[in-house]
Amino acid sequence: MEVLTQINEWLWTPLVVVALGFGLLLTFLTRCMQIRLLPTMIRQLARGEQQSGEGISPFQALSLAMSSRVGVGNIAGVATAIAAGGPGALFWMAAMTFLGGATAFVESTLAQIFKRRIDGQFRGGMPYYIEKGLGLRKVAVGAAVVAALLYAVLAPGIQSNAISSSFDSALGVDPLISAVVITVALAFIIIGGRKRIVKFVQVIVPFMAGAYILAAVVVLAFNVTALPSAVGLVLSSAFGAHSVYGGILGAAIAWGVRRALFSNVAGVGEGTYSAAAAQVSHPAKQGLVQCLSVYIDTLFVCMATGLMIIVTGAYNVEPAEGPALASNLPGTEAGPAYTQAAMDSVSAGAGGPFVAVALALFAFSTLVAFYYISETNLAYVLRRTPTAATAVLKAALLTMTFWGAVQSADLIWAIGDIGYASLAWVNMLCLLLLTKPALRALRDFDAQRRRGLDPTFDPASIGLGNLDCWEPEAGHSSAARSAR
Repeated sequence: MEVLTQINEWLWTPLVVVALGFGLLLTFLTRCMQIRLLPTMIRQLARGEQQSGEGISPFQALSLAMSSRVGVGNIAGVATAIAAGGPGALFWMAAMTFLGGATAFVESTLAQIFKRRIDGQFRGGMPYYIEKGLGLRKVAVGAAVVAALLYAVLAPGIQSNAISSSFDSALGVDPLISAVVITVALAFIIIGGRKRIVKFVQVIVPFMAGAYILAAVVVLAFNVTALPSAVGLVLSSAFGAHSVYGGILGAAIAWGVRRALFSNVAGVGEGTYSAAAAQVSHPAKQGLVQCLSVYIDTLFVCMATGLMIIVTGAYNVEPAEGPALASNLPGTEAGPAYTQAAMDSVSAGAGGPFVAVALALFAFSTLVAFYYISETNLAYVLRRTPTAATAVLKAALLTMTFWGAVQSADLIWAIGDIGYASLAWVNMLCLLLLTKPALRALRDFDAQRRRGLDPTFDPASIGLGNLDCWEPEAGHSSAARSAR
């Protein structure tokens, strides 16, 4: 464990600075599209194109992205951020989310621009735009292999372990029983292919997110008089002004950014696979929808968790170096137990079962999305999705899901953190070199909107050609160029 912890520090410490800096740069280059185009994001989701035989609808793509974003990080990850960085970590989670919205827009727009048709379906994501946009096939293959390993082997255990641990502590369910149930249920979903995966997530994701936020609102309503002081505590801790938590400002920033990245994965490339699968008339449309999904994940779900914990005082603060700064829950490990205690303060005994069920839905939907991401990377490497290879992939994912459910949580989290950090480094460095096409697509989208048009995409208008899925209709290309 010590070796894994050290590797994580080497990877994450500079990544925190890079992620914040890159998000700030993209916010400037996109002219703060996170705020400027927020109404358009909502309208685009409401008016989005319908799915086709090749692509899924924008709402389905949002649900698929949300299923991977909304997971263990929204409950356990927020708790660990507070425990290691103090209440101020919540502010830095929100700040990273705002800046990460621009990053999510750029990577998702690129995924749409450079998507491909494979076996009659739109496929795309990080390795696809690395090869097509940068011409680096070897780097793209390496990224695809790392991503396939992360989502099929390294990361599933984080989700299944959280489910089994939560049911064990809340209801006394043997982790082995949880492991069997999770694995069997997951096998049923992923064996049904993309249609069953999309149908599952578009139903379960809005329900689970809405129910969880509603429960958080109830807890906050019962503690409404304490809410102003809780917000003040978060803000003073975030800027080093608090008498107790001011000395761990660096930890607040580091853990806030780290857990925001783990939760909404803006810049890691995770959301690019679902973004590429959408049927839209302009790449920027799906970029905007994916930016919105980052907000829903962290500014709504994660902040609901964090405020519940802070307003009820259901947390400990135990920095890596130095003595504990708060021990409100003596002997309680950072994780779902914080949220359970917050809910128990309103209705004794209800917190454990509710959090266990919520965490199970969050984590299980993430496992479903992990399979889709792994399969998309496999399709990239092999240029198709052969039955034998997908069978091996399914077996690997199911095996690691079962194994993770009965293993140590510390080991599982350490392995997963290394995988996410490695992928984030590859993706952000490539995004830095590929920003121009996404910015040109945004300018083209804005220009068409100003003329009152429903934006459509002509690659030639931004200086691109030979794109697999954006062949203009007869006469469209010249007409579009003339209009511009």
